[in-house]
Amino acid sequence: MAWRGLAQRGWGCGQAWVPPAGGRSCEELTAPLGQPRLLGRRFNVFIQQKCGFRKAPRKVEPRRSDTGTSSEAYKRSALIPPVEETAFYPSPYPIRTLVKPLFFTVGFTGCAFGSAAIWQYESLKSRVQSYFDGIKADWLDSIRPQKEGDFRKEINKWWNNLSDGQRTVTGIIAANVFVFCLWRVPSLQRTMIRYFTSSPASKVLCSPMLLSTFSHFSLFHMAANMYVLWSFSSSIVNILGQEQFMAVYLSAGVISNFVSYVCKVATGRYGPSLGASGAIMTVLAAVCTKIPEGRLAIIFLPMFTFTAGNALKAIIAVDTAGMILGWKVFDHAAHLGGALFGIWYITYGHELIWKNREPLVKIWHEMRTNGPKKGGGSK
Repeated sequence: MAWRGLAQRGWGCGQAWVPPAGGRSCEELTAPLGQPRLLGRRFNVFIQQKCGFRKAPRKVEPRRSDTGTSSEAYKRSALIPPVEETAFYPSPYPIRTLVKPLFFTVGFTGCAFGSAAIWQYESLKSRVQSYFDGIKADWLDSIRPQKEGDFRKEINKWWNNLSDGQRTVTGIIAANVFVFCLWRVPSLQRTMIRYFTSSPASKVLCSPMLLSTFSHFSLFHMAANMYVLWSFSSSIVNILGQEQFMAVYLSAGVISNFVSYVCKVATGRYGPSLGASGAIMTVLAAVCTKIPEGRLAIIFLPMFTFTAGNALKAIIAVDTAGMILGWKVFDHAAHLGGALFGIWYITYGHELIWKNREPLVKIWHEMRTNGPKKGGGSK
């Protein structure tokens, strides 16, 4: 009984301890436990390992890749899927992880604007033929009997009533809804986390920079982003045009994710990010920079209005504070990167990039006009 009380106090044989009256040692204390005296020393060794002065080695825990925004922190936010820590492997040389994303950002941006220039050329070239086809279609519709209450007719009527900007972003919204539905499939969770969330600690670095722009885990997150995109679609397409807008939007998604990568590497917070907020911030910043005197309002508080210029300043201030203070609800670095890219493009980028597309268009025109000759024979 005396030994049991000592064990509960955590005292061991190697510690300074005054034996009770009678002066019995640890070996003698083993006898009341029902063990023979012959096994006393063997049992004493076991007792020393259990309660002696030598501490048991602590279990080494794996180093967490993100001390500031760990997976537990992201689980508290409904905007981010529950990501296991084992899904991310931070590099011992974090600066090197930015090399591939940097080249991907530059290359993808160049390809996006080059493709948009060719797309605009093909659109302008086909408008004359489309004009005559439209006249013929209108004449056929005038002599063709119309069906009342036809569902297809209602869809066509709704589509024709949309603005050019709303028609353009309809495809983007449909892609976001499709990816949102994929998040609901349990068997695709690992694939979605790997390719549709961006993190510099992930094994896949480049493709998630684009795919995560169309990825939303929360319905509220997707609905809010798509509402803002729909609201500003007409203005941004009127300013840039359909082709240039698509190039800016896709490039903004990649550029904002690269800014997020840089911030995560600098701060050591390797939590995953997803959502179209970075690209939408570019659209919002571009419109606010081009039309600073425009009046804006919050959807739930329409009675309070403010200028677009003041709204842009407030957004930049909030995202800057969130990035510095390490707020974890949103990826403030991606928001700030998208906003700064939108301001830069409207101020300088349009002149530097889009207005210098003529050499590429001429090369494409020559390829289309002087294509490979048929026959292939040499004279």
